[in-house]
Amino acid sequence: MQTLKDVRCDQNAVVVRLHGEGATKRRIMDMGITKGTSVYVRKVAPFGDPIEVTVRGYELSLRKADAQMIEVK
Repeated sequence: MQTLKDVRCDQNAVVVRLHGEGATKRRIMDMGITKGTSVYVRKVAPFGDPIEVTVRGYELSLRKADAQMIEVK
C-alpha cells in the first residue's frame, strides 16, 4: 500500500482510498481529496512535514500524519 506520504516531489498520484475515521477523514474530504482525485506533490519540507500538494487546481499543505491516511496509486 502506497500513501501520499510516500510520493516524491514533482509526481502525480490518484487517490484510491481514505483511511481514518470521524472528523479527520471528513476534514480531508472537505479539502477536496476524495477517491479518484488526482494529486500533484509540489514540495516536501526538509523533515517531511508539511507536504505541499495541488488538488483540483489549488495548493494545499498537509501534515505527514494526514498524508499517511491517503492511499494512492
